[in-house]
Amino acid sequence: MDRRQLIGLTLHGAALGGLAWAGVAHASPEKSGGGKGGYLSLPTATATVLRRDGRRGVMTVETGLDIADGALMERARLSQPRLSAVYNEVVRIAAERLLPDAPPDVEWLVLALQHATDAILGRAGAKLLLGTVMVA
Repeated sequence: MDRRQLIGLTLHGAALGGLAWAGVAHASPEKSGGGKGGYLSLPTATATVLRRDGRRGVMTVETGLDIADGALMERARLSQPRLSAVYNEVVRIAAERLLPDAPPDVEWLVLALQHATDAILGRAGAKLLLGTVMVA
């Protein structure tokens, strides 16, 4: 199949799909702020670590939020850049505290990230979910 035809079909399908979903997007309860909560995935937080032999490594932490309140979910969506920034800062502090060839202190990391989440959102109610914590 010709690439131009494929692109044309894709654009045509997206336009039709966009028209079909236009009414559904406006009826979404999360958009109005009064709906239910859910899961909010956040970008991976990273920091540089120094290894025993002097080389540098990377510490990565995958995070997400489980929020039951719709208003708090909307506040969390709007606060995603601030949450990402504070999560990167907490992971940087955890990487600085990391001893050479030792695993990260996940308990401290969870407490620090949960406190930072509550501070950014202004109240408790968003449960921090931790994915992979990896030092490479």
